[in-house]
Parts: sequence; C-alpha cells; structure tokens
Amino acid sequence: MPEFTPRQNEVLEQALRLLVEGGDRALTTSGLARAANCSKESLYKWFGDRDGLLAAMIAHQASKVRTFERGKEKLTPENLREHLETFARDLLEVLSGDISLALNRLAVGQSGRDGSKLGKLLLEHGRRQIDRRAIALMDAGKRAGLLRFDDADAAYHTLYGLVVSDLHVRMLLGEPGLKDNARQARRAVDAFLTLHGTRQESGEAVRFSSGR
Repeated sequence: MPEFTPRQNEVLEQALRLLVEGGDRALTTSGLARAANCSKESLYKWFGDRDGLLAAMIAHQASKVRTFERGKEKLTPENLREHLETFARDLLEVLSGDISLALNRLAVGQSGRDGSKLGKLLLEHGRRQIDRRAIALMDAGKRAGLLRFDDADAAYHTLYGLVVSDLHVRMLLGEPGLKDNARQARRAVDAFLTLHGTRQESGEAVRFSSGR
C-alpha cells in the first residue's frame, strides 16, 4: 500500500469529502485544488490522472483498517486478540462510514459503464489491500502457534464473514449501521478464536476469551 505524506493525506480527505457531499461530478481537479488549497500541478504530480486520484483515495481509505505489522512485536494470545479486534472494529467503522458507502454506491451505479473501472479500483486498492494485510496477521498467528488452519485465506474469510456478515449490503440498501461496532468486533473475534485458536505448548488452553 502506498505511503502518503501528511499533506497528501489531507488532500485525499478533501477529495473523499467532495465525493460524499457532491457525488462523482463534484470530484474535479479544479474543485479539489480549491478545497484543498493546492495547485492542480501538485495534484497531477502526486496522483496522476483521475484514475490515479481515485486509486489513491481508495488506498487512503483502506489504510484506516489497521492490522499487525510484521516484525514490530512478538505475537502473544493477548495482543493477537487485540490486533484482531482492532482490525474487526476498524473494518466495521470504515465499511459503515459515509465514504465507503458513497464509493460503493458510485461503483454500483457505474457498473454498466467504463468496464466497471471504479469497481476494479475498489477491489485492487481497497478490499485486496485489506485482505493482504489481514492474511499476513493470520500467517503470523499461525507461526506463533496461536492459530490453527490449513489455508490462511479461508481462515481470513471466516473472520471477515463473522465480522461483516451481510451488514455492508444492508447498509448499501439504506439500513442503519450497528449501534456498537466494538461489541460486534469482540463477538466476531470470540467466535473466530473458538474455531481457530490453539493451545499453549504447556497444554493449557490459551485464554483468548476477553471475558467481556
């Protein structure tokens, strides 16, 4: 996933705001330059053409779903749970936010035009980037002896299904989001660790349950 500077992140937030407030037509180079107080030349330098800008916006949005960064710390039962809950909570908050809903509704509306270009960008720079980082957490958990599964991708999609279920589809159709994303995240992680948690080398059960 690309690393953006703080200034570029500010510009991308403005671009996302324009999209939510005014739809696809509001997202113009001139409009964004005014809203973000920068030059059109800077926008082209940073993001390239419109597709490049959309890809950057989607990647920026996807980066809000945090996961484990390999090599920064040793996984334990406690911090594995913490990473899983953080991922699940962030995922729910991003998917249920106005920005994600606006992007996905726009992609659905454009699905019959331009070869579903926005939909492809959402998959490549959004969902797949989130999937890749989350699967890395699955693999790290297995290497640490804390998770058991034959296929990391399948294990991850089990977690994703437990977290999201059909919530995103319902929200795209106009239903309100959950009242407590953190509670849903804890429940999903509890269920996931019941399915895929392991035991410590001593033979004692790893106490994954949060007790909440």
